Amino acid sequence: MTTFTETRPTTDTLTITEAIETRRSIRKYVQEPMNQDDLHEILRLASLAPSAWNAQTWRFAVVQSPEIKEQLKAAAYGQGQITNAPAVIVVYSDMEDTLNTVEETAHPGMGEEGRTGARKTFEGAFGAQDVAQRGQWGLSQANIAFGFLMLAARGKGYDTVPMLGFNPQAVKELLGLPEHVQFAGLLPIGKRAEEGFPHHRHSVERITKFY
Repeated sequence: MTTFTETRPTTDTLTITEAIETRRSIRKYVQEPMNQDDLHEILRLASLAPSAWNAQTWRFAVVQSPEIKEQLKAAAYGQGQITNAPAVIVVYSDMEDTLNTVEETAHPGMGEEGRTGARKTFEGAFGAQDVAQRGQWGLSQANIAFGFLMLAARGKGYDTVPMLGFNPQAVKELLGLPEHVQFAGLLPIGKRAEEGFPHHRHSVERITKFY
């Protein structure tokens, strides 16, 4: 079992505006362990992301073991940010688990009627679909949490880089994940050791139509 050195929790937090404006895609990180209290808080904040019918299809696999990070790097075609970061959060969607436990996501305030209604709603919407079809819907919800995760990390003073360049099958085998899961992405996380490129984005006018 790998032992990690304790580091102080981050006390300063950024506003939402500051987190968005200072977020960068960072590939080189300060070589220190991830504070575990901060890590848990970032995951908690990301878990507050909204989802249709409160489905909460997202799941997180946190990789901090140097040995597993080396294997994950190989599955990500040798991209160095995997092993350079103190932790990598694998964000995936498990729609089958969501369907099997749908009553858990029904709000307690809705009572037994709400739990029964949630089961009927999900079975009606997804019961006739195959695993891949409903998996795509689940992934669309997990992608929301992926965005929340990046902002939560930046808000606590950490940096990330979203990654989609990896072999999904190899990651499933490495982490022992079910065949049906779908990936929102890999997210190396840590304190930046480089500034990264400043934002270069389309103007609001370029990407928006007003009606």
